[in-house]
Amino acid sequence: MKSMFTRSAALAAVLGGALMLQGCVVGAAVGAGAAVVGGAAKATGAVVGAGVDAVTTSDEETRAKREREQRDWEREQRRCEQRRRQGRDC
Repeated sequence: MKSMFTRSAALAAVLGGALMLQGCVVGAAVGAGAAVVGGAAKATGAVVGAGVDAVTTSDEETRAKREREQRDWEREQRRCEQRRRQGRDC
């Protein structure tokens, strides 16, 4: 009976220690990550900025897209007129 209690206590101590060590490892990893992020704030900002830029559209990009679409539409209209003059369908 005593050996079973001793084994149970030892198992509980090992499991408790393992859980506490996981917290320490996580804390150390977070601390190290914060140090890396703090040290490389410019690089992180650039990465975040690139990510935001990838999913957002600036006014200039929107205007350029609109102009490109307008030119494409006008080009298609000119081609259609040429085909009509030649007696073909658009």
